[in-house]
Amino acid sequence: MAILEFRNVCKGFGAGAARSEVLRNIDLTVAEGEFLAILGFSGTGKTTLISLMAGLAAPDRGEVLFRGAPVTGPGPERGLVFQSYSLMPWLTVAGNVALAVDAVHGQRPRAERAAMVAEYVAMVGLSHAAARRPAELSGGMRQRVAVARALAMEPQVLLMDEPLSALDAMTRAGLADEIEGIWRRDRRTAVLITNDVDEAIVLADRIVILNPDGTLGRDFAVALDRPRDRGALNGDAAFQRLRAAVTAELIQAGRASGAGAGTVRHLPLLTPRHALPRAYAQAAAGPIDGRYLHYSQLSKVYDTPKGPLTVVENFDLRLKKGEFVSLIGHSGCGKSTVLSMTAGLTGVSSGAIKLDGYAVEGADPERAVVFQAPSLFPWLTARENVALGVDRVYPAASRAERQEVVEYYLERVGLGDAMHRLAADLSNGMRQRVGIARAFALSPKLLLLDEPFGMLDSLTRWDLQDVLMEVWSRTQVTAVCVTHDVDEAILLADRVVMMTNGPRATIGRIATVDLPRPRSRRAMLDHPDYWRHRAEILDFLHDHAHGPAAAPAKTEEAA
Repeated sequence: MAILEFRNVCKGFGAGAARSEVLRNIDLTVAEGEFLAILGFSGTGKTTLISLMAGLAAPDRGEVLFRGAPVTGPGPERGLVFQSYSLMPWLTVAGNVALAVDAVHGQRPRAERAAMVAEYVAMVGLSHAAARRPAELSGGMRQRVAVARALAMEPQVLLMDEPLSALDAMTRAGLADEIEGIWRRDRRTAVLITNDVDEAIVLADRIVILNPDGTLGRDFAVALDRPRDRGALNGDAAFQRLRAAVTAELIQAGRASGAGAGTVRHLPLLTPRHALPRAYAQAAAGPIDGRYLHYSQLSKVYDTPKGPLTVVENFDLRLKKGEFVSLIGHSGCGKSTVLSMTAGLTGVSSGAIKLDGYAVEGADPERAVVFQAPSLFPWLTARENVALGVDRVYPAASRAERQEVVEYYLERVGLGDAMHRLAADLSNGMRQRVGIARAFALSPKLLLLDEPFGMLDSLTRWDLQDVLMEVWSRTQVTAVCVTHDVDEAILLADRVVMMTNGPRATIGRIATVDLPRPRSRRAMLDHPDYWRHRAEILDFLHDHAHGPAAAPAKTEEAA
């Protein structure tokens, strides 16, 4: 029996030439007790779709029905969890949940309402934090409060608009498992908007693709036994087939863009300021290529009011010239600290970092960094932001040559038609493309990437990972990438370095990724060794999921 139904629904915004059609001819039925996941790229109208379900927006054409009656506005029978927490900062966890209980169940006795609050706070594992205020909670805990608040309304349908996207990967996975357990307990109808394929498969009975043009794409039935354990699913052939099929459908749906793919701009052969003849001569001698980047017993200690805190200890690793290495581990394991020391932005407490035979001392454009937030000057154009570094690195080049370098890399990252737009007018994904272009345009000896796609939805990440791999394949620059995304680590790297939990974090295991290059996400999913690599990394992360007291790491000597 249908509990929610869309009949030929269309929705757009604006008027005249400025009008944008967001949803087109949507026909969709959600069965009672079903867990439906809707997957799509940013800007495809997923949030508009769930707003129509919640009654926060009305269709321009067609009908949205709840139990056969038109949806005319919000109602307690449809509980909504937003991407942002929207908690009252002056209220405790229990107080925030009580707001929903009092609003919907105000006619019930006070003691009964208090029991309901306690029940739903306990359901999301926050009984120990019931008296804390939002400022005292982590991001994952705040989102648990939002889930508890929605559940406390006892809605017939739970609507979730990317509720986990602002969380780190492990917190996101843990909260997703909690949501699945809560849903499985009373089989309440649930609709989840997400951009994460694994999340959709772990949670949903059915997955629907929302195409970039605002139409519905394919349906995928998820016929996997519950409860679904992420570690066990990795080796499940049905899971592998479904994941590959959903990913392929999303890739196909997103192939409408492809800006800059056919450009043939000439790249001048210029020598950057930091490419000194002495350094080239030493690198050409041969032996240094095997330890082009050398971390030797690297440690970092911070002074704190409670005494010295050792964040990273005895980090020892060698990279070959042209090698791409991913650093992965749980939040707080020191990944970004290692990268910051490598960039020269943070001092070394003990040990050493050597690049091309010389100790790393201070920041230098020979070590280009792409941060999680691209840190552009908003009043400058994309082209002007990239030119700032190029003008410094190639002082002997002509203005025309420097312009060619800037425009070449902007076109390579798909911004050939947007290079003259102000950074303030670019999307997050476009700004990160500028950051990638800026880094490569410096012709660095070492490329450092600090969760470069962490602020983007997973589907935009796929696109930019392809951009990064395409440009990297032309330069073969030595690279270190900090990431929390297992697939990203495997896709990009020659080796994946897994770090133990902090404090005193160090290298726990190193996996050599022997997948052929050039790599594509589709080809990677079809390669039998991919699942072996993924299982190895997931097992390590699972073993270290509970802090410093977790199982000891299985170490491997760094090559």
